[in-house]
Amino acid sequence: MSDVLIAGAGGFIGGSLAVRLSDEGYSLRCVDRKPLDDWYQLVPEAENVVADLQDLDACRAAVSGAETVYDLAADMGGMGFIENNKALCMLSVLTGTHLLVAARDEGVGRFFFASSACVYAADKQISPDVTALKEEDAYPAMAEDGYGWEKLFTERMCRHFHEDFGLETRVARYHNVYGPHGTYDGGREKAPAALARKIATAVLTGDRSIEIWGDGEQTRSFMYIDDCVRGTRMITDGPYGSPVNLGSSELVSINEMVTILEDVAGIQVKRNHNLSAPQGVRGRNSDNTLIRERYGWEPSITLREGLEQTYRWIYDRLASSLPVSG
Repeated sequence: MSDVLIAGAGGFIGGSLAVRLSDEGYSLRCVDRKPLDDWYQLVPEAENVVADLQDLDACRAAVSGAETVYDLAADMGGMGFIENNKALCMLSVLTGTHLLVAARDEGVGRFFFASSACVYAADKQISPDVTALKEEDAYPAMAEDGYGWEKLFTERMCRHFHEDFGLETRVARYHNVYGPHGTYDGGREKAPAALARKIATAVLTGDRSIEIWGDGEQTRSFMYIDDCVRGTRMITDGPYGSPVNLGSSELVSINEMVTILEDVAGIQVKRNHNLSAPQGVRGRNSDNTLIRERYGWEPSITLREGLEQTYRWIYDRLASSLPVSG
């Protein structure tokens, strides 16, 4: 088994990947700048390191001895965070650049970079009835300001490090990952977790009124964490190629997601639409033609299945802290 570095291991996806790789017997070095107590999941068997990977020397130390590097480190969150913290999101380019330099110098075998659907051109996402986005739709470039541009730049860095230095880079464009062990409050949560929290709170408190950002007709596809981890492993271990979508192709509106969660929770809520809240692009979906052609697979866990698991996990955590309605 190869030694593996997971950069951003204290985050939602990084923690889930660490658990999977540890279960498979890999020797792990897990690095994040958050204190260990703030990591989403902690693998006791791993070498767990607190370090700021925006620093080149920290990257050299982290990469040393690793055969495979997973770069999942990013300052990011849901749309509320992304729209209000563009500079912080852009600074993640230091992490990607310095990890690539360190990986090149240390002779790393494989380097995986977690990109995002936020790289896609905004003018292709102006309708809820969006045509699913193909990988080539990232150009001509018009990425999400801040976060999306950082991801697109680091994608290019991966390409050129492969072309110029022979580093075996792999890039996946994640589409809205969600599931248990993720952020569900505090301002960085994404729509599935935020709505699951609101519905669970309504059940526990008896207050059946919830706020929805925008008119709820904006559409997205959402990928369950188990599909994300499986796809990440598959792409990393597979052949070199251009960036590939890693996301569900099941398109849903925010209002439809609320309806699914209502059914899961067994209640109905009053929906108050906040039209001034951040809501991002009008529509975004993943075209999975390339991932099927290249790997013979695509994410398949349905939104209903994933939301049930996510809702139950969030409900259990809220139940111990919120008053239960009589």
